[in-house]
Amino acid sequence: MSLSNQQQINVGKISGVFGVKGWVKVFSFTDNKENILKYSPWLLKKDSETKFIKVIDGKLQGKAVVAQLEAVNDRDQAASLMGWDIFITPDQLPKVAKDEYYWSDLIGLSVETSLGVQLGVIESLMETGANDVVIIKGDRERVIPFLQGQTIISINLDDAKMIVDWDPDF
Repeated sequence: MSLSNQQQINVGKISGVFGVKGWVKVFSFTDNKENILKYSPWLLKKDSETKFIKVIDGKLQGKAVVAQLEAVNDRDQAASLMGWDIFITPDQLPKVAKDEYYWSDLIGLSVETSLGVQLGVIESLMETGANDVVIIKGDRERVIPFLQGQTIISINLDDAKMIVDWDPDF
């Protein structure tokens, strides 16, 4: 299995060890943090090293996610994986409903106003509690609420473009 960087989605990081039988603690970036356990195999990356590894078992343990990985049978082996980033491919994710998007699909889209003014490119998204926001890098950084049908007029993944109702001077 080989993946280009463009196809890889960072879904978490191995953050510690759990017990003495090789289980690892995982810091998950997924919504419902235990969803990370559904995406086996994982591509682990640290510095220039990469390795594929299957998830054998896993669960929510208190506020942490813990996982048992193939061929990791003791605490020392688990400790050697601390700090490794966890990546998956888009085809490992469930399909989304119409007008729903994975954040990873939106990053890199060009953003322009409904009047055709270029604002920049989506660099990231962030949860704020009330609603998600889009971070746009262009001539300057802009933070726009992700409110479909209000500030977000349209999203076209094929054209890699998002149209927004936003004052470019704001």
